[in-house]
Amino acid sequence: MKNKLKGEIMNNFKKVGLTALAGSLAVSAANAAEMSVSGATLLTYTSEDTTEATGNPFGMKTNIAFTASGDVNGYTVSYFQASKDQFAGMSSARLSVDMGDMGTIAFDQGVGSGLATIDDKTPTAAEEIWDGLDVTTSGRVGTAGSTGVFNYINTFAGVTFNGAARKGSGTANSDGSSSGAGQSAWDFALTADGSSLGVDGLSIGAGYGEAEGGSTAQPGSDSKDTTNITAFANYAFGPMVVGYQQSSEDNTGKGVAAQESSRWGVAFNINENLSVSYGEAETEFAKAGAAHVTEDLEGIAVSYTMGSMKIAGNMNEASNMGGTSGSNDSMTEIALSFAF
Repeated sequence: MKNKLKGEIMNNFKKVGLTALAGSLAVSAANAAEMSVSGATLLTYTSEDTTEATGNPFGMKTNIAFTASGDVNGYTVSYFQASKDQFAGMSSARLSVDMGDMGTIAFDQGVGSGLATIDDKTPTAAEEIWDGLDVTTSGRVGTAGSTGVFNYINTFAGVTFNGAARKGSGTANSDGSSSGAGQSAWDFALTADGSSLGVDGLSIGAGYGEAEGGSTAQPGSDSKDTTNITAFANYAFGPMVVGYQQSSEDNTGKGVAAQESSRWGVAFNINENLSVSYGEAETEFAKAGAAHVTEDLEGIAVSYTMGSMKIAGNMNEASNMGGTSGSNDSMTEIALSFAF
């Protein structure tokens, strides 16, 4: 009886101690960090092509973002979390530590890291030319992705290195391991602008990445890696920006078609509020033992900004989507957004 009572008393002391510790940590964090909240509400009208049922064409989305930053042992530690679609849950998050001249290291859960940050750098006035279509990944590289990856960023002599690495699956997960099977992967992007190159208006970038063959569920099932490579250049002169990008993805060792993609775009600022853009993309799917198929995309976009309010529209269409002959799609969207 005495031992049991003693155990209960000790458990109560532990609870009190842990509660006090948690309270002190909360106070310390509150004093060390600053938090800001931002958001936007988007009202859209969308029209699908004649082969799809549009249903109710009106929709609304609300995005809320929380950003906290503070000094921890001489380093700036920051956290970002975004929620969308009427607070359906966390859509992206990022914990980063700024180490000054040694660069920034972060753990990314969907914000964007490495090669994924330059998967499509062609200029546009609103959404990209693949937005809203049935297939959106063709020709867009990124082996590590942006979920469950460690990210390192630093700038050397005007060139920014952005690297990402992932262990196993890229499935988002909370504390604990991911149950999804997948490939470990790494990639990086190098970017520079005209100020460091001596050419005003020019911005360039390139990147490379690899994903291991096989998976955590079936190790050694495929010894071939997936490789991604891309390079882009944009040039701004006066009110106009033109851009071109070339990308490739080699999956042939896995029995999947390799992809070779080229895309270009031009955006024009009619005045300080109104801008328009047009772009095209071609992605050739090199299928082993079968005829090659080329996916074609094109899109036009326009946006008008008045303070914190913006109205934008885009018309996108595609043929032979995802390397499937005869698979076509088109989409028109008008969006009214308010930032706060």
